[in-house]
Amino acid sequence: MRVITGKARGMKLISLEGTDVIRPTADAVKESMFSIVQFDIEDAVVLDLFAGSGQLGIEALSRGARKAYFVDSSKASIDVVRQNLEHTKLTDSAVVINMPNSAFLRTAKEKIDIAFLDPPYGKDLINRSLPALTAIMNPGGIIVCEHEADCRLPQTVGDFGISRTYKYGKIALTVYRDDTGEESEETEIT
Repeated sequence: MRVITGKARGMKLISLEGTDVIRPTADAVKESMFSIVQFDIEDAVVLDLFAGSGQLGIEALSRGARKAYFVDSSKASIDVVRQNLEHTKLTDSAVVINMPNSAFLRTAKEKIDIAFLDPPYGKDLINRSLPALTAIMNPGGIIVCEHEADCRLPQTVGDFGISRTYKYGKIALTVYRDDTGEESEETEIT
């Protein structure tokens, strides 16, 4: 697992051991995620919800995000996030929070421009998080969700609607934007 591009390009990141603990985003999927937001990332406030190793927020900071919030309920994950931030020298732009995602979403003070959700699979955490998340998003915000390809997400949540879904075998990325007037698309990537 490495930072793909930007000021921390090529730096290796550590992760917790065991796939039942952390399931890092594959580089190809991560590259697709950041292609989706490439024109929106500069100077953005980013949320890496269910941070795990922090690789999504770190990638965003490396590519020019102004600030990234890293939220995870696991103390072990938060320790890994801190180590990765120190290694990449991106600590000054990071806010690391060890608390359940629902508590963070209820108490967040700053609005978010781009949110990345990559929770543990099979727990319906995206569906449970989206309503509170949309309430803290800035106008024009983007929510990128990584999930199982067969997971059903709502077409709209608050003012946000699915703008596009990308499928990568058993994994899918669903992108929500607050400009719900556009029709959604589904793209199969093989």
